[in-house]
Amino acid sequence: MAPDLAFADYDFARFYDDFNRHGPDRDFYLGLAAAPSSILDLGCGTGSVALQLAQLGHGVTGLDPAPGMLRVAREKDHERLVEWIDGDARDFDLGRHFDLIIMTGHVFQVFLDDAETYAVLSSARRHLTANGRLVFESRNPLAEAWRDWTEGATREVACIRDVGLVAVHYQLTGQRDDLVHFDTVFTLIDTGERRISPSILRFTSREKIAALLTDSGFDTVRWHGDWEKSAFSQDSCEIIVIASR
Repeated sequence: MAPDLAFADYDFARFYDDFNRHGPDRDFYLGLAAAPSSILDLGCGTGSVALQLAQLGHGVTGLDPAPGMLRVAREKDHERLVEWIDGDARDFDLGRHFDLIIMTGHVFQVFLDDAETYAVLSSARRHLTANGRLVFESRNPLAEAWRDWTEGATREVACIRDVGLVAVHYQLTGQRDDLVHFDTVFTLIDTGERRISPSILRFTSREKIAALLTDSGFDTVRWHGDWEKSAFSQDSCEIIVIASR
C-alpha cells in the first residue's frame, strides 16, 4: 500500500502542519506518559507529536512510510531528539520494546481490511513492554463524518512559507461498506493551480476493532468516545482505544 500523494510528496507534505494545528487530540496523547518513557509513534507523519513528546523528556522513535512527511519531520528536528525510521507499520521489526505505542491523526483508518489491520496490531503488540500500551483513535462510523466532506464545509486557507496562500478542502468521491473514498484538493490561490490527492479510509466499527484486538493478543482494552475521556457511546464521534497486553 503506497502512501497517499499528500503524504508521500514533499511539496504536499509541507502543507500539512499549517492545516493540522495543536488541538485536544494532541493534548490527550501528550498526557499519556507521565514519567520518561520509551515511545513509538506509528505513522508519525510530520512528527509534531513525536517532537513534543521528546521535548518532554521521553525517548521517542517515529516510523512512517511516506518520504515527504519524514523529510518535513527531520527538517523540524533541529536538536535530533527523535529517531526517524522509514518503515511500514504492518511488518516493522525494530528489535526492541516500548512502554507506549501511539497512532495519531486517524492513522488506524488507512489500513483497509482485516488482514492489514491484524498485521499492524500484531506488530505493535510484539514491540510492547510487559506493561506497555497501544493507543489510537478511529472515527465512529455511526457518526458518518464523511457526509460533511464537501468544499463548503471543509475549506480552509493558510499562508504557506515560500508558497503563498493555499486553500484546502475535502470532497467525497464514493462510499461502499466500510470504505470511504475522497479527494484532498489543494488550490494555490495566487496561480489557481490545483493539486489533488485521492484517499481511502476504513470506518471500522467498535465491535470489529474489539475483535481484531482480541485476535492480536490484547487482553485489556479501555474505550473513550472523545478527547475528554468520556465513555464511548453510539453517539461518540471517536473510538479511542487504550489496549494493553
